[in-house]
Amino acid sequence: MSLRVLWTAGFVLCLTGLQLIRAGDHPSYVAAVYEHRVLLNPEPRVPLERRSALKHMQQNLRMFEEQTEDAARQGAQIIVFPEDAIHGFNFTRSSIAGYLETVPDPKEITWSPCSEPDRFPDTEVLRRLSCMAHKNRIFVVANMASRQSCDGHIDPQCPVDGQYQFNTNVVFSDRGTIVARYHKHNLYFEAAFDTPAEPEYITFTTPFAGRFGVFTCFDILFRDPAVTLATDMGVRQMVYPTAWMNQLPLLAAVQFQRAFSSGAGVTLLAANIRAAEYGMTGSGIFTPWDSVVHHDTEGNSGKLLVRSVPVMDPAFVGESYRTTLVPFTGYSKTNLGSELEEAQAWDVNFFSATQGDPKAQFCRTDSDCVETDSPLTFTSIMMYDNFTLTPLKGNKGNLTVCSGSLCCHLLFQRSHTLELYALGVFNGLHVVHGTYYLEVCALVRCTALHHSSCGGETEHAQTLMDFRLDGTFSTRRVFPGILGSGMTLEVPDHSGWESGSRFYMSRRGMSTGLVTAMLYGRHYEKDNI
Repeated sequence: MSLRVLWTAGFVLCLTGLQLIRAGDHPSYVAAVYEHRVLLNPEPRVPLERRSALKHMQQNLRMFEEQTEDAARQGAQIIVFPEDAIHGFNFTRSSIAGYLETVPDPKEITWSPCSEPDRFPDTEVLRRLSCMAHKNRIFVVANMASRQSCDGHIDPQCPVDGQYQFNTNVVFSDRGTIVARYHKHNLYFEAAFDTPAEPEYITFTTPFAGRFGVFTCFDILFRDPAVTLATDMGVRQMVYPTAWMNQLPLLAAVQFQRAFSSGAGVTLLAANIRAAEYGMTGSGIFTPWDSVVHHDTEGNSGKLLVRSVPVMDPAFVGESYRTTLVPFTGYSKTNLGSELEEAQAWDVNFFSATQGDPKAQFCRTDSDCVETDSPLTFTSIMMYDNFTLTPLKGNKGNLTVCSGSLCCHLLFQRSHTLELYALGVFNGLHVVHGTYYLEVCALVRCTALHHSSCGGETEHAQTLMDFRLDGTFSTRRVFPGILGSGMTLEVPDHSGWESGSRFYMSRRGMSTGLVTAMLYGRHYEKDNI
C-alpha cells in the first residue's frame, strides 16, 4: 500500500504533520475540471470582425454553461476550463483582434460583468462567464485572449499597434465578480500574444478552501511563476488551464501534472483541451497522494471530472491541521507507520542482496563508472535530447549510468524479460521547442528490442517492475513520476533526499506494466547559460 489518500473505511490518510486525519474532520471542498473538445476556427490566420469572432466563441461558451451547471449539480465549488478553449489557437497577432477583450485588473476595479454588463464595452465573453459563476454559485476559472492599451511615449515596451495582447486566465467568484487576472509568462510559440514584462504571481482566496495560485500550460516547466508560488509564497492549491500536446515517454500531460503535484507538494486542478488532431488530451484533479484523471486519444467528446479533495491551505485549515509538506523534499521517512517501514525494509533487503555485484557501487561522476559501464552504454534520442542509456539485463539487477556530475542508479526486479528496458540520463540544455536546463534520470520501456527504439513513444507495457531509482542531482527541483500501461498513474511508495545530493523514489507492487519511471530535474539557474 502506497502513501496516498485512501478513500476507504470512512477515513483518509493524509501526510499533514505526520498525522492520521479522519475524512469527516479534515476540511475538504469539491473541485471540477472540464476537458473541452474545442471548436476551432478553420482559418485562424484570417482576421474576423468582432461579430464573427463572437459567434465562434459563443459555440464553445454554450458547452461551458452546460458543464458549469452539471458541476454545480454535483456539488462543485470551483470549476477550471482549459487554455484556448474559448477561441482556439494558431492565430497571428492581427487575426486574433476580433477575439480580444479588455480585462480590468481586479486589484484596482471591483466588477461583476453579469451585474454591470454595460460598464465596459466589448466584454460579451466576460459577461457570459460571470453569469455562469453567478447563476450556479461556483468559482469559474477560464482562459481567454485579452488586450491592454499602452502608450509608446510613456512605455518603451509598448507594441507598435498601441496595445499588449495577452494569453489570460480570469477567475470569477461565486457571485460573478472578477477576483483574479493572470497573463501567461512562458509562451509556447504563440505569435498572437505578448510576454508580460515581469512574471505575475497571482493568487485568489475562496471561502471554502482558502488560497489558490494561477498559472498556464508551459509555465509548469519554469520557476516563474509556478514554482515560486509553491516554494516562496507557500501556495498549496493551483488552478491550471492548459493546451498540452502529449509527448511520451516523459511529458504526457497527466504524467507531468502528476509529477508536478507530487514534487511541489500541491493540489493541481488541471484542465486540458481535447483536440485529437493535435495530440491534446489529459486532465485531472491531483493531490500529492492521489488523483482522478482523464486521458483519451480515441474519443471525440469532452469530459467533466468532479472530486472532493482535502483543503491544503495552511492558513485556512488552522493550527490543528497545519500541513508540514515542504516542496521538493519527497515524503518524510519519520514516524509514518508500518507502511513506510515495510517499504524501507524492502529497499534495504533488495539493496543488500545485490552488493556482490560490482555495479552496486554508487558512481559519483561518469569517470567512476567507465570500466564497469562503458561497454553497456549507448545513446539514443529521447524528447529531442541525446540520452546516455544502459539496458536492463535479467530479472533483477543494479545499474548506474552517468552524464557529468549526474549519475542515475537503479535497483530493479521484474516479472519477465520479454520487453527491452533501459536506464537513461541527460544532463544539459534542452533547446528544441523551448530552452531549459534538465537533469533527468529515466527508466523507460523501449518500443522494440533494439537500442535505437529506446526513447520512442508508447503507452503500453506488460512488464511488472519493482524498483528504486535515484540520482546525484545538483538541483533541488526534482519531479518524480511513474507511468503505467494505458496511462495509469502511480505515486512513489516513498521518496526523498539522501546524503544531501541524492534524490530517490521507490515503487513496488504495480498492477500494470511500467512505461516510464522518471526523476525530472529542472536546473532553472542554468536556463540561460
